[in-house]
Amino acid sequence: MFILDDLLIRPFVGIVDTLHTMALSELYDIEGLEDELKENQLLYELGERSEEEYQRRKEEIEAEIEIARDVHERLASGRVEVKS
Repeated sequence: MFILDDLLIRPFVGIVDTLHTMALSELYDIEGLEDELKENQLLYELGERSEEEYQRRKEEIEAEIEIARDVHERLASGRVEVKS
């Protein structure tokens, strides 16, 4: 029974773990969010965004970056939990 578990279940769990890590890395892309923050700044400087819209979006993106950094820190330390 243990041999069967080692041959069938552990590789599947490893694949699922790898896919989960890749999905979280892509979903919480820090570089993409930082680019979005720069784009927001540029649109404001070009006059295509009002100051209120710029500030609102800046705060949203900064909050997303903070969450993304936390997720990446948890991925690096292996402390990721999946909650339903």
